[in-house]
Amino acid sequence: MSTIIVQALIEKTKDFSIEETFAFLADEYKGKVVFSTSFGQEDQVITALIANSNTAINIFTLDTGRLFQETYDVFHKTLKKYKKHIEVYFPEAAAVQNLLNAKGPNSFYESVENRKECCFIRKVAPLTKALKGNSVWITGLRAEQSENRNDLHLFEYDSKFEIIKFNPLLKWTLKEVEDYIELNNVPQNALHKKGFVSIGCAPCTRAIAEGEDIRAGRWWWESSHKECGLHQG
Repeated sequence: MSTIIVQALIEKTKDFSIEETFAFLADEYKGKVVFSTSFGQEDQVITALIANSNTAINIFTLDTGRLFQETYDVFHKTLKKYKKHIEVYFPEAAAVQNLLNAKGPNSFYESVENRKECCFIRKVAPLTKALKGNSVWITGLRAEQSENRNDLHLFEYDSKFEIIKFNPLLKWTLKEVEDYIELNNVPQNALHKKGFVSIGCAPCTRAIAEGEDIRAGRWWWESSHKECGLHQG
């Protein structure tokens, strides 16, 4: 059934702009369309499109407790510019407390397993709570962000979270994202001008050198698929 729904959405919206697709989804799934933002460049473009089209889509973010100050700064600027409420979800305090008591504050550097445990507590569990009861999850995923995302589609069914996923910027290039931000004066994280492309938690993110892969700055100390568990692709 999920495959049929996804194919129907692809067919119905194939000639729609992003804004028209947002409006269609908001009408089709009233009150059950959400967008998750981490305030990266892609997410800022989507926030601007949602706000400017005045579409009834709820926006939320995950505060892991270990974000850069620059991320909070762009969060604040985004609220001021677009006057759009952004719901904040936090990890369970007890889970974070237990993790630090058992393994210390930097256990994620020690193994991929430990890093994924931290990501689960700080990101995946809160995301599960945020998505519960909703029908469509809008993301800022782009195909060129990593090899793992090359086979994504505009609409997909995420079996892990049991929700339809819409990736409106899937085929956009980084230049197209940057051009939109510049042209529309969209607030962006100051770290993007310092070589940070993909920005997550402060201890797990570094700037990349020219020629490095876009995801090279995330969990740079490990050899893995460079995913935290939020997205399967």
